[in-house]
Amino acid sequence: MPLFGIITRLYQKGTFFIMKLYQPESGYCYNSDSLFLYNFIDSFSPKGRVLDVGAGCGIVGLLVARDNEKVILEAVEKYAPFVPYAKKNAEVNSIKYKLYEENFLALELQKKYDFIISNPPFYPEGVRQSEDAMLRSARYSTNLPLDAFFKQVSRLLKPHSHFIFCYDPLAFTEISLALSKVKMRIVDAQFIHPKKSKAASLVLIHARNGSNSYMKVHPPIIAMVGTEVSKEAKQVYEKSNTQSIKCQL
Repeated sequence: MPLFGIITRLYQKGTFFIMKLYQPESGYCYNSDSLFLYNFIDSFSPKGRVLDVGAGCGIVGLLVARDNEKVILEAVEKYAPFVPYAKKNAEVNSIKYKLYEENFLALELQKKYDFIISNPPFYPEGVRQSEDAMLRSARYSTNLPLDAFFKQVSRLLKPHSHFIFCYDPLAFTEISLALSKVKMRIVDAQFIHPKKSKAASLVLIHARNGSNSYMKVHPPIIAMVGTEVSKEAKQVYEKSNTQSIKCQL
């Protein structure tokens, strides 16, 4: 789904401000998937050590840290052209940020995290892939296979902690099976539909290790009503309050 250009003021702890986000002039740019994911993560009031996997320009983790003062934010991004943008965005928004510049699957850390969050590449293998290297890295699931992805997440999570991410709804069965292999369970899910008459285009998932809870399916978000942005989607965009600045760093 495209990112709708709604930039308004956000009341946050007594201050009105916009989060400025520098992005590459061409290639992959964040879209509304990242904003819906951020809003979903924020609903669980994250705190403690948070790791943003596949940070891109840093949008999801930085928004979460902006709105949750008890978050200690770290991130990992393997694609070198994204790194200066993520670092710049942390700096201009005055958010403390540790960025690991490597493949998440090869990340060797002894520390554990309270939350791992991610907007991972999830376009299926059969989809014709872009010739643009940045788009290939950001979009296609072959760059981060589910089994390997979840195994590494499980290794880095503290007991009874939180894994929150978005994915293609068509892969929901595969997601559930892959999570069960590492003894994780979906406890919350929310589907995003471009229109009421359209199938879901995104699923937001909250999984936990060591949980026996049944899954709660939250009311869906319908992004558009006719030709207008829905009330629910507009609230997410206004809360995110981002300003995209395309440039070359």
